[in-house]
Amino acid sequence: MKLTTRQVVDRVLEVGLRQDVEAFIGLLAADATFEWPFRPEGVPPRLHGRAEIRAFMTRAARPPITFEQYRNVVVHETTDPEVTIVEYEVLGRVTTTGAPFHQTIIAVIRVHNGEIASYRDYLNPLALAAARS
Repeated sequence: MKLTTRQVVDRVLEVGLRQDVEAFIGLLAADATFEWPFRPEGVPPRLHGRAEIRAFMTRAARPPITFEQYRNVVVHETTDPEVTIVEYEVLGRVTTTGAPFHQTIIAVIRVHNGEIASYRDYLNPLALAAARS
């Protein structure tokens, strides 16, 4: 049975908190796209297809950042049944220094036939850049 858009979004949040790249890849359509309209240096603007997304996510999911919890999660279901917008904060740690990590994210997720067709990640690039330095 294919997942609904809301079920896919709930799974995205669950596997994202665990930083489980393979579980995330399993939610993607073969030709999915992942975009970062606002990003720090070194983060590509767009990835296409599972293999390209997996390669980048595998590198990006490694330390120096670990996620501990999400806070203030708000899910907006839209008039388009394939599109959901999620707002949330990620709290965690920078593993190299022990410093706290706080990231604010808005994600626009399009789900088609129970799989993520596109994921647009509006993260705070300043928080990510600071954690990487």
